[in-house]
Amino acid sequence: MENLHIEKTKYTMAVDFNQDTGVLEMEGSSYPENALDFFGPIINWIKNYIAQIRRPILMNIRLNYLNTSSTKCILDIFEILEQYYKTGGEVKIDWYYAEDDEDIMETGEELGEDFDFPIEFISY
Repeated sequence: MENLHIEKTKYTMAVDFNQDTGVLEMEGSSYPENALDFFGPIINWIKNYIAQIRRPILMNIRLNYLNTSSTKCILDIFEILEQYYKTGGEVKIDWYYAEDDEDIMETGEELGEDFDFPIEFISY
């Protein structure tokens, strides 16, 4: 299995998933024209990591904008992580938000409220 690295663009966030450390980083804005095209490889990588590696996952999320279709895809990722967590996998989300960005903080809180894995909200 290889690491997943996607460069940040005007419309998409940077993604850096490291299979050796289990640290999954997503940073920037996400409003791609087709969210499923962008998030498909991300979702597949996570599924493969869980199936093949089965190590702890720490997902660091630092977003400054997320459109509706991207929010749905993040929710899909959280559902995959929840299944992993419920079967004994170790999962933690660190959701970073700018101190004055209540929208991103609230988005993270809303996304995380239906899941059992730990989510920490960290202002910067």
